[in-house]
Amino acid sequence: MKKIMFYCQYLSGMGHLVRSTEIVRSLVKHFQVYFINGGPAIAGFEMPPQVELIRLPALWLENGEFTVGDSCQSVETVKESRKNLLISEFDRIKPDCLITEFFPFGRHKLIFELLPLVEHIKNISPNTKIICSLRDVIGKETEPQEEETICDLMNRYFDLLLFHADSKFQQFSESFARYRDIKSEVIHTGFVTQAVKANIDNQQLWGEINPNTAKILVSVGGGRIGYELLETVVVASSNLSQITPHIIKIFTGPFMPEDKIKQLKQISGDCSNIQIETYTCKLLEYMQTADISLSLSGYNTTMNILSTGVRAIVVPIGHEQQDKEQLVRTHKLEQLGIVNYILPQDLTASYLAEKIVTNLNKNRKLHQNNFELNGANKTACFLKSYLERVKLLAL
Repeated sequence: MKKIMFYCQYLSGMGHLVRSTEIVRSLVKHFQVYFINGGPAIAGFEMPPQVELIRLPALWLENGEFTVGDSCQSVETVKESRKNLLISEFDRIKPDCLITEFFPFGRHKLIFELLPLVEHIKNISPNTKIICSLRDVIGKETEPQEEETICDLMNRYFDLLLFHADSKFQQFSESFARYRDIKSEVIHTGFVTQAVKANIDNQQLWGEINPNTAKILVSVGGGRIGYELLETVVVASSNLSQITPHIIKIFTGPFMPEDKIKQLKQISGDCSNIQIETYTCKLLEYMQTADISLSLSGYNTTMNILSTGVRAIVVPIGHEQQDKEQLVRTHKLEQLGIVNYILPQDLTASYLAEKIVTNLNKNRKLHQNNFELNGANKTACFLKSYLERVKLLAL
């Protein structure tokens, strides 16, 4: 069985980890997968059991700077340790292929470990294929020098680009202005989504509620951004109570600061219809059974909206001022009639309550027939064929 080494680093949220894990679920049907996790551990998040998980000493970003959390080691010591561990693990595994998630289109802060790794591979194992796994919208507007760096890294080290989008929705040429300068093959895999579940126990998720009670799901991914939406939802609940009975399930995300969660619970007070939790591995099931979803518009949440057909209101918030990823995706979804949106500057309790009521009166729609949502499986099948073809050509 061929071996794949899959590198994933999430620096602020957890979207990159979720998407990568879904791809890995399909890869393990054909390959032995070694998953390199460079971010902080998330309680309750599970990797497929067939995968060998290799944890690097965790790094993530706080205010644009690396932090190592509770470790007594310095950032520089951790960076050196990670660099050496990556190379030694590659030498141990001897994979047929390395997949880097998002790099080199982002993660340039990790050049200190990724450049030595790909240099090492080219020097000692030139037959190992190096592949980039990339989401639908890059988001951050790149400067000319950064675009030049991306092209140089792609053309010097990478053999293939897997672009995880439905080409009818977003093409690589729309995401990267210098697409013509990329020499490697670009494959549009379709969207990477989680498999929807059958026979969900509604009562187990939402408890015993009146059938006329509107089930409102609120989520903000990892939780480093999006607190404004959660606070506005809690305040809007009193407006909604005058119009329709409802229950609100809020998931803050594992990375929301404790003081923010405490503040949110204080605002909600003793409202029994507002339930606040940190994380659930059943978010897709909640979305399948919810009457409406309120969220940001990151890649994975958008995929859940597409696959479940849930009524959705999204608030496109970027990690940085120039990060347009969520905004670009939101505009396209809104034009297709899939979501309603509220810009962050327009987010008020009264306006949100009005939007919720309007959307609850709309028919629920399924969108899976309109999009290619089997991107994880298509990625695995393509790589199986690709690596077999490469081996034959090398004979």
